[in-house]
Amino acid sequence: MGVKEKRDAKLRSENIIRVFLFVVFFGIGAAALSSSILCSDLLRYYHDKELLESEKELSNQLKSLNADYDALLEQLDKDPNLIKRIAPATLGMEHNDVDTIYPKATAEQLAAARKALTEEMGLNTTGASLPEWLTHCREPAPRIMLFFAGAGLILVSFICFGPAKKKSGEETKKINRRER
Repeated sequence: MGVKEKRDAKLRSENIIRVFLFVVFFGIGAAALSSSILCSDLLRYYHDKELLESEKELSNQLKSLNADYDALLEQLDKDPNLIKRIAPATLGMEHNDVDTIYPKATAEQLAAARKALTEEMGLNTTGASLPEWLTHCREPAPRIMLFFAGAGLILVSFICFGPAKKKSGEETKKINRRER
């Protein structure tokens, strides 16, 4: 292998390293720059995503209530005496069956039971939380620093790892004379 082939192989490996470093620095800089610019849009996206999940949950609850209501209407069609049994509980009337003992629940007991049921059903869950880096980007100072850091990385990638300067014909002749 001649000197020229060794030099070409060395230049190829240098170019590969240069391209790799350019891509890494430029990619990180572009990501930082774009995330600082799009921070408000990302905040809106996560907020809308949380609202969508809560609306889906409410829609599922309404579907469940509709199914329960349809089942109750179907039972009322089959058994007309059912109205007499559920009317006191539904309308808040006093029970008139002397042979039955009805429990009296206090407001605190009902609130505790409601809380336990909602926790069991998973209704108390909080929505999708924001990523930690996005919560830091809400404030203007970190956002500005992220912007300038991204711009700096892009500049470094172009200045330090951009395309290598081509040597002029005279410099190439001098190098070839030295190699001989």
